[in-house]
Amino acid sequence: MHPVLFKIGPVSFYSYGAMVALGFLIGLRVACVNAEKNSFTKQQIIDLALYVLISGIIGARILFVILNMKYFLKNPLEIFMITQGGLTILGAIPFATIVGILYAKKKNLPVLKLADFIIVYVALGQAIGRIGCFLNGCCYGKPTSSFFGVRFPGYSEVVHPTQIYSALAMFILFLILRFIRDRKTYDGQVFISYGLFYCVFRIFVEFLRSDSSAVLLGLNVFQIISIALFIICLYLGVAFKKKARIYEKL
Repeated sequence: MHPVLFKIGPVSFYSYGAMVALGFLIGLRVACVNAEKNSFTKQQIIDLALYVLISGIIGARILFVILNMKYFLKNPLEIFMITQGGLTILGAIPFATIVGILYAKKKNLPVLKLADFIIVYVALGQAIGRIGCFLNGCCYGKPTSSFFGVRFPGYSEVVHPTQIYSALAMFILFLILRFIRDRKTYDGQVFISYGLFYCVFRIFVEFLRSDSSAVLLGLNVFQIISIALFIICLYLGVAFKKKARIYEKL
């Protein structure tokens, strides 16, 4: 665990914020390299990425604050200290998706094709950003005797490094989405594949995490949100596929 990378005078530079920023920049760089091959300009991708980043951070922070309302009511100024951690991707997804759709419509870009393109690099950015969680010591797992276990400084128990599990899963998802994108049969398939994969993974990895308690039927709030998003993605996937078949017949 190494939450603070370095200090310059009274200013601290946090590993969590640094890895999130690094993930964003690497994902954006790779996306820009491949933009023209997919009929988009680099400037369109840069503009979209900035909108998605800002809206995603806002949504991720809002959900985190809501879930920890008691703490933030006592420490309201810490609501804005996002560099130290406290972002929930399940809050970022709906916010960033809505803003992405609005951007695409304003620029007269094909919404689903753009979503299929950019979501691949979102997964790559997530993989890198999750390493920041590991360095920060948040989002850790339950005690384990497995050889995968790690012991964070100041903790007596060996726990599942669920942050690393998530980073590896998102990198694998990045590779899977690239494969699907080159072979997709309808627009929106890559974006929906991301949603389905991530929701299933999140449901299962939450059973290994120890920072959330069950609220309904043995499931925590993140699992419940993931189930809801999975159902929505499943419905949209069927709808997009049917729409594509209708257009093929015309």
